[in-house]
Amino acid sequence: MSLVVIGEGCFVASIEGPTIHRVLLVDDDDAVREMMSRSLESKGFEVVAVGGVTEALKYIATESFEVLITDLHMPNAGDGFTVISAMRHSQPTALTMLVSGYPDVKSAMEAIILEADEIVVKPFGVNHLAELVRERLRSQKPADRLNKERVSAILHRCSDLVVKGWLARVQQARELNHLALGDAERTGHLPKLIEDLVVRLERPITGSPQDSDAAYSSAAVLHGELRFAQGYSPEMLVHESRILQVILFGTLKDNMNALDFSLLLPDVMTIADEVDAQLTQTMGSYMKRVNSPNSPKAPKLAISAKSSAA
Repeated sequence: MSLVVIGEGCFVASIEGPTIHRVLLVDDDDAVREMMSRSLESKGFEVVAVGGVTEALKYIATESFEVLITDLHMPNAGDGFTVISAMRHSQPTALTMLVSGYPDVKSAMEAIILEADEIVVKPFGVNHLAELVRERLRSQKPADRLNKERVSAILHRCSDLVVKGWLARVQQARELNHLALGDAERTGHLPKLIEDLVVRLERPITGSPQDSDAAYSSAAVLHGELRFAQGYSPEMLVHESRILQVILFGTLKDNMNALDFSLLLPDVMTIADEVDAQLTQTMGSYMKRVNSPNSPKAPKLAISAKSSAA
């Protein structure tokens, strides 16, 4: 594996032995970055050193590394996590090492941060760092990580089960099952909505995971038009969307043993954002039909049906 150093400049290691590991080193402190680069080079590593997240993400997207070493505390909160998440996404077999200057939180970080293979607490001897990298490279088992599945892969594999689980929950919801609809009519464009979600989850990470990357979804728009024609009310649209999120997260829970935890948090955030974005588009197309002078008033039909069912 390669060790990636993020910082300014590009450093090439001297050759010691038949194998040269590429390292990406990321640290915004010029002096620390240069010291670590020279030490790793002297031990036979090929080092690319950069001083910021933007540079690091560019290298991760265009070049291959076996090792990533990144500082946790750079100018922006969570910068180190962003870099590690991007590496996990793009190069899942790379060894990732997170450097922290707060030794008192080391044990807590080891327990909750699953993105990094190793957490290194400052201060540390640079020679010790090189030996630690070599030891982790020797002991790493890439096959174990490759056998794990990303959230997108699990949802794609289980998409039929998601639809069936959603349908079962909807049929149990009194607020939704009063309309006389067949299973195919009720599921509507749900399979395509799940497909759109999977596509978004598979996009490369280019920045902070809280940035919304929601795209236009023709399935969400058509879903809103279908629900209008079927007599759904706006409240029913929101209710079925909430059920979808519950089923999606339940599917991940049922596949915990196969789940790659390295991108779990940003992927969960993406799921929530994408489902909300789809609901917004569905609601938008629905309300256009409601406000159209030539359209029947579907919400009134839904309310009437609900009253007669009661």
